[in-house]
Amino acid sequence: MKLLALVAAFALAGCATQAGPGKYTQVPRAEKCTPTSEKKIAALFDRWNASLESGDPRTVAANYAEDAILLPAVSEQPRLSPAEIEDYFEHVLPDQPSGKVDLRRIYLGCNVAVDAGLYTFTFGKTGQVIPARYIFTYRWDGERWLITSHHSSTYPPREP
Repeated sequence: MKLLALVAAFALAGCATQAGPGKYTQVPRAEKCTPTSEKKIAALFDRWNASLESGDPRTVAANYAEDAILLPAVSEQPRLSPAEIEDYFEHVLPDQPSGKVDLRRIYLGCNVAVDAGLYTFTFGKTGQVIPARYIFTYRWDGERWLITSHHSSTYPPREP
């Protein structure tokens, strides 16, 4: 829970973020905050999920900002560019993933938002069901909301 609070605080503060080893990107500060709501931010997951169902990696990758980071549950490799994000989805989409949010908290800021919680993925091709934790951070780019970071992780093994 402390990690979630820290992520939310940094995302909503609009502070500098590390874009790579030794590189930092200043999160843009708009003079005017774009009106939003929890309902609108929740709908961004639906947009992303619909793009998964398209089966097109480019369509999915279009949800992410140019400087986004994807930390997926089923890969050890961080995805740090649009090409790497697209590559990840090229390998995942053939299994026909579809997500459902089970629990969420949404935090709103000026042109930034965080959607964090639990979701379950069902893979149409195999029937496999995977519950996982997630955090999406979003930034308004002047035209639309884009994912700036996406972290997903399966549950840790249960302790004996």
